[in-house]
Amino acid sequence: MIDTSMEVEQKIYVIVADLRHVDYATEICEMIERAAKIRGTGIAKRNPLYLVQKIQEGKAVIAFDDKKVIGFCYIETWEHGKYVANSGLIVDPDYRAVGLAKSIKAEAFNLSRKRYPNAKIFGLTTSLPVMKINSDLGYRPVTFSELTADESFWKGCSSCVNYDILQRTGRKMCLCTGMLYDPGKNGSLKSNKENK
Repeated sequence: MIDTSMEVEQKIYVIVADLRHVDYATEICEMIERAAKIRGTGIAKRNPLYLVQKIQEGKAVIAFDDKKVIGFCYIETWEHGKYVANSGLIVDPDYRAVGLAKSIKAEAFNLSRKRYPNAKIFGLTTSLPVMKINSDLGYRPVTFSELTADESFWKGCSSCVNYDILQRTGRKMCLCTGMLYDPGKNGSLKSNKENK
């Protein structure tokens, strides 16, 4: 019997997106929408023009397998850079459970720390694997009151299927877990962990 399987070398890389990547915005939005339907949990919709803006500003991270886009995340600032959110994390279903989400989140986290070293970095998620990744990066679960009070951030949740819960609770809780990295508290803690 002849083995006809071929070993395919993957060329996976995660980088800060730039102007070469704006044409992927629609494809990324479609990936996010498909994931929301499959999961049936809250994932806010994204507009391709918004993602193009993030890419143009150098505030996005993109992952490829050779020339195929397989993941994405972007950063957004609130309250004049006091808070930074790492948002829109998406990984192609064929590339899940291989550490790609962790690589994308780490790159977005590093980009956030580099551009906004004193900002509190936060995220909302319903995903247990993302919570684990965030914890590994030094985030901790927090109540929504510790996150930005910027109305435009919370308006972004309006396209989520669970938005009515957020509204009914006066923005105190939802199905998402709020997670926060505070450089004033976590910075020295993370340095101590790295030195061990």
